[in-house]
Amino acid sequence: MARTPVEDLAGVRVHEVSHLLRDHHGRGERCAREHEEHGPGERSGRGAAAAGRERLRRNIAADFEINDDIYGDGLPVPAGAVLPSLPRLPAGLLMEEYLRTASPAGLAGDLARLDCGSGADGQDRPWGLGSDGAHGLSRQQRDAVRFRVTEGIKGRPGDAPEGWRRWAEEAFRPSQPWRQLLGAAVRSAVGAPGVGENHSYRRPSRRSAGVPGVLLPSLCRTPPRICVVIDTSGSVSDAELGSALLEVTAISRAVGGRRDLVSVLSCDAAAGVAVPLCRAEDIVLIGGGGTDLRSGFARALRSRPRPDVIVALTDGQTPWPSAQPPCRTVVGLFPRPARTVDEENPDYVPDAPPPWARVVTIS
Repeated sequence: MARTPVEDLAGVRVHEVSHLLRDHHGRGERCAREHEEHGPGERSGRGAAAAGRERLRRNIAADFEINDDIYGDGLPVPAGAVLPSLPRLPAGLLMEEYLRTASPAGLAGDLARLDCGSGADGQDRPWGLGSDGAHGLSRQQRDAVRFRVTEGIKGRPGDAPEGWRRWAEEAFRPSQPWRQLLGAAVRSAVGAPGVGENHSYRRPSRRSAGVPGVLLPSLCRTPPRICVVIDTSGSVSDAELGSALLEVTAISRAVGGRRDLVSVLSCDAAAGVAVPLCRAEDIVLIGGGGTDLRSGFARALRSRPRPDVIVALTDGQTPWPSAQPPCRTVVGLFPRPARTVDEENPDYVPDAPPPWARVVTIS
């Protein structure tokens, strides 16, 4: 370290910490398990040597992933850093992709000098622990390192390269399964205060005792009704319509399997007829034209009894009602590019779902 310029040390340290930030140790162990690299064959000297070569191969693939995008923007490339261009591999891939696209000889032939330690593959090294009081980081400590780096990047966003800013945005915002999110949104809307609540004289209110001679109604809860509006315009694929029907079945479970409380309405530029749910596979979805879910919302609100919750399953390429419906709304959004091409109107940008709707992206 005393002989290495400070600029090169900065590049080396950023490189080594990047192994931890990108979870190369965990990903390397998963790769080993998937390919059964630590099986009974390792008991022999030949098996141990093969395992060592494979660990080196994972290390080099992880180095390729790091080095092709962390340097530049004021961080010089350290001497001896390997880049994917060395074995004529494309840039911008992940460690796993480099492992699949490159042969073992191509990754480990002339690069045996490289060994970034346990941060690259999860395997301990004789010199790594205990010799001078050093110990491996616990899971909580590793998360703390990621958190400190994330906060440092977010705190000075103008000084960080775009790739690092993107990493910081996603590091502590893991993707969640959309089916669970959509189900939770529907259950939240179904169980919200005011949904399915009404006054009834079948059981007098306990407050009647404080008002002699006056009979007060009690508040009773009736099962909420749900109307599912399915976008059947030409921009929605058959696979997405099939997914929508699966969601109808899941939504019926949110009301305890009471299919009589769930109705389905297909809508493109005009709304169809809201039909009660018998079986999701028997629902006929009619459409294929343009998209205007405002007619679907209007038809759902005209139905009697009026629904307590409206669930719209759509690609979002639609105008939305200008006023909030008098019921709770959940929108399941099929993903689309940020900018949609419209030959008649090149500047067309779809409206975002309104703020009064709970939106879940169906990926």
